[in-house]
Amino acid sequence: MAETETLPGIVAELSRTAPEFVAFQIPNGAGWTDIPAAEFERQVTAVAKGLIASGIEAGDRVAIMASTRYEWALLDFAIWTAGGCTVAIYDSSATDQAQWILTDSGTKLLLVENDRHAAVVAPISTPDLRETLRIDQDAVATLIARGAAVTDEALAARATTQNSASPATLIYTSGTTGRPKGVVLTHANLLAEARSGRLALADLLAPGQRTLMFLPLAHVFARAISVGALAARVTVAHTADWTTLTDQFASYQPNFVLAVPRVFEKVYNAAEQRAREAGKGRVFELAAATAIEWSQALETGNASLWLRLRHALFDRLVYTKLRAALGGRCRHAVSGGGPLGARLGHFFRGIGVTVYEGYGLTETSAAITVNTAAHMRVGTVGKPIDGNAVRIAPDGELLLKGSVVTPGYWRNPEANADAFDGDWFRTGDLGAIDADGFVTITGRKKEILVTAAGKNVSPAPLEDSLRAHSLISQCMVVGDGQPFVSVLVTIDQEALPAWRQRHGVAAEVPLAELVEHPGLLGEIESAVAETNSKVSKAEAIKKIRVLPVDWTQETGELTPKMSLKRAVVLEKFAADVAALYS
Repeated sequence: MAETETLPGIVAELSRTAPEFVAFQIPNGAGWTDIPAAEFERQVTAVAKGLIASGIEAGDRVAIMASTRYEWALLDFAIWTAGGCTVAIYDSSATDQAQWILTDSGTKLLLVENDRHAAVVAPISTPDLRETLRIDQDAVATLIARGAAVTDEALAARATTQNSASPATLIYTSGTTGRPKGVVLTHANLLAEARSGRLALADLLAPGQRTLMFLPLAHVFARAISVGALAARVTVAHTADWTTLTDQFASYQPNFVLAVPRVFEKVYNAAEQRAREAGKGRVFELAAATAIEWSQALETGNASLWLRLRHALFDRLVYTKLRAALGGRCRHAVSGGGPLGARLGHFFRGIGVTVYEGYGLTETSAAITVNTAAHMRVGTVGKPIDGNAVRIAPDGELLLKGSVVTPGYWRNPEANADAFDGDWFRTGDLGAIDADGFVTITGRKKEILVTAAGKNVSPAPLEDSLRAHSLISQCMVVGDGQPFVSVLVTIDQEALPAWRQRHGVAAEVPLAELVEHPGLLGEIESAVAETNSKVSKAEAIKKIRVLPVDWTQETGELTPKMSLKRAVVLEKFAADVAALYS
């Protein structure tokens, strides 16, 4: 990569070589409005001039707090074109969280989306923040109008202030423990991720493909794919409405989707629930088992005639309907942000939607390993992408280095000293590498439970298995210093109506009473028994406590990417944990 290469070069190159390429599509009520590459460059340039007119100097930080929408991408590239650095703030962040990010980053200009965000940031005052603009009150048009007098020469001069090593963005870690740290990602980091991603996922990131982006653009996964898709000439549409995704998939018909594991779990659980409601639960069970068996046979190349016949039958009866739920054209997906699990991986590949599971962190510009069409092993997170390397430390920790790895945390030398072992980045995750180079994540180093008997237990595999059950929304395995392993479980509200109907339980019966219902407890106990069958006796879950509430980001137990804040759960539900061992 040349030292002078930066992210705005993607926009300039596209406008020069493929001006008519439809880079983005915006919903307009009746369909989609096309934004060709040349028009995108015109808008990026005009907004960048407006940022300069607003007092943004080279290297200044500009923050975006908005849901997933076209303006996020437009502002991102405009900030880079003006020589600035984008600070990403989750649109669900609370005032204290936004205050910390804005203060720590030294943000000069803040762009928020609407009334809700404006109310969150209204009490905030920092030494550097000069102005807040609202996207729903014509922030883009305001910036364009301000920049009308800024010359092309002044804008071009900004390009000379940046190089591939310049910070492109600060993304603050979710903060499952302690204050969030600002991860610095450079232009080189994001360009390397885009190029390696195109090589690894050539069947997805190819000209003519299109995708519906619904993950938060404040998260590195969506952000990296957004950059990579533009460079690969993949058309992107945006939505922030997760409640009508099936309808939007049917309307937009994406060629591939990006999602976190919970989305794939929801798709599976919803299909299973609909089958049960229609009296076809057994058919779905057989279809699911056949899909998994078919996927497993693809790895061995040993599919029997009977399996082929069953798979063909269920493809007509079941799998086509499941693919239709993703729009009908979707044959691939990418899963990140957490472990998908072999069962779901095999299921989706078996129905004709191959899910490429990868592994990465904010600190690695998204994926640093990924399964691909050429190198696929369900249950693993694939091999390192080009330009990067992995190894396992003596204590089992996964170490990383390469072109996508952050140069460090923003103004935090202590965190940098803890995070790096020479050139190698310490992930905090435990992993393994098999003889063929495929990486498997086995748990979190800091989350290992040590029972009173001295047995080390990794909670993640147990929790991943339990969440596969349609009734279970969230769960957390506990038992550190205790004589045995237990689990706290919350119930999926969307699955409850069907369960009530099957068990003849009235809708008025509150959840606080249902958590003691023998039928509900019996299903949770069956899920635990299935999970226990996969681990040793010392690791098996002995006691269960079903909670009358769910854990959400709003109530503080989950991060924006749906990771558990274990310390928060342990504090808020200390009495429930104590009851498991009383």
